[in-house]
Formats: sequence, C-alpha cells, structure tokens
Amino acid sequence: MRKRIKKYLLLVSGLLFLALGIIGAVLPLLPTTPFLILALACFANSSPRFHQMLRNNRWFGAALQQWEESRSISRGSKIKAMLMITLTFSVSIGVLHGKLALQLLLLTLASVLLIFMWRLKEAGALPLRIRDK
Repeated sequence: MRKRIKKYLLLVSGLLFLALGIIGAVLPLLPTTPFLILALACFANSSPRFHQMLRNNRWFGAALQQWEESRSISRGSKIKAMLMITLTFSVSIGVLHGKLALQLLLLTLASVLLIFMWRLKEAGALPLRIRDK
C-alpha cells in the first residue's frame, strides 16, 4: 500500500514539475531546467513511460539525458542560462526602482542562482549515439 501511495505522489509531483517547467519556458522569471530535472527524477521512480517520453523529447530531451547520465550541462546551455538570469533579474531590479529592499532581495536571489550555475559541472558536446536498427 505504501509503495502505491509513493508511486502516485511521485507521479503527481512529476506532472506538477513538468507543468512548471513548461510554464517556465514561456515566463522568463520561472526557471525551466530545475523543474524538468525534478520531473525526470519523479518519473524515474513512478512512471517509466513518462520518464522515457521526457528523455526523448525533441526540445529538451538531450539535455535531460546528459544531466541524468553525467550530472553535467553543456557550456553553451550554462552560458545561456546565466545570461538569461542576468537579463531578467536586471530588468526586474530596474522595474522596482525606489524599492531598495526588493531590489536587494532580487540581487541576492540572482547571485545565488548565478553561483549555483557557475558551479555546475560542464560537459563538452553531446556524444553521438549509434542506434541499431
């Protein structure tokens, strides 16, 4: 009974994280990759079908496979993510002109995110795989 409850909780959590990741692809302040990585982990323990669907997705499947296999991201992805963090937080801080406490909070959050991204292990280009037919 506990295994079944755990499986359903992980499945629901995976679907929630997947939805947040998809929303994050559209909204610049919501991160995409961490939510997709969490969804991948939830599906790995609850739904092999959803896990494979996420790994084989044409937009972000390769990056998720790389993360799952080597716990690393490509240098290009890392640079793009850091640029987006810098750009979106700069705009947000500028919009909050005159609200020093909120600006400092955003600056602190951006700094934490940038440090986290900086520390992630980098991988070279994604390896090519030869598939048997």
